[in-house]
Amino acid sequence: MPSPRSSRERRAGGSGGRLEFLSLSQRGAAAPDSPSRRREPAGAAAAPLPEEDCMKLNPSFVGIALSSLLAIDLWASKRLGVCAGEGSAWGSARPLMKVIEVSGHGIPWLLGTFYGLCQSDSSAAREVLLNLLFALLLDLVMVAVVKGLVRRPRPTHNKMDMFVTISVDKYSFPSGHATRAALVCRFVLRHLVLAVPLRVLVVLWALIVSISRVMLGRHNMTDVLFGLLLGYALYGVVEHCWLSPATAPALFALWSH
Repeated sequence: MPSPRSSRERRAGGSGGRLEFLSLSQRGAAAPDSPSRRREPAGAAAAPLPEEDCMKLNPSFVGIALSSLLAIDLWASKRLGVCAGEGSAWGSARPLMKVIEVSGHGIPWLLGTFYGLCQSDSSAAREVLLNLLFALLLDLVMVAVVKGLVRRPRPTHNKMDMFVTISVDKYSFPSGHATRAALVCRFVLRHLVLAVPLRVLVVLWALIVSISRVMLGRHNMTDVLFGLLLGYALYGVVEHCWLSPATAPALFALWSH
């Protein structure tokens, strides 16, 4: 049986023959590593989260607000798409909505304006019609550019049976019909002399065309609202760049008889 003295000597010999003391103040800095810490690989300090992960975990107030508005937009647009199909709540009114759709399409307006320009004998009428043609072409270009940049798909409940479409028409934002309706409405009210009832009908036509885009399921509400704002703004561009015999003599010489 080993003596207590030999046991103490062995413990002392394990530390180089000296007794070691550890003060309380040194315990936090010089405490030996626990087995669990010794098993951690070197350099395994907690790395900070990437910035994009931090943004996902802590979204900004603006991001939350935009996401909420988008969700409300999609929900409300689907609820208002009462003519999106024959089996919808107002499916029987779908043919009428499609007639309204054609009334706001770009091709009838371009053809009608071009025909009026060819048949007009008045220089004042040619000036108005030439600028209306310029406004319609500007509208087509701007809507196509924005659609190509944003590339927002059309609502899932939309039926792709629209009248004469091109490649960018598979996108939803903004509504070209709403843009054209607002642009034509401002143009007609400004440059045509109409009685008050007719002026009211022009405004109602623009509103009905815009609302029909949501009812048919062609667009979301934000597509239509932005389209109305864009069309309103495009009229200001047309007024600023107004074509006249003084600013575009070659064009007016081409259409003069």
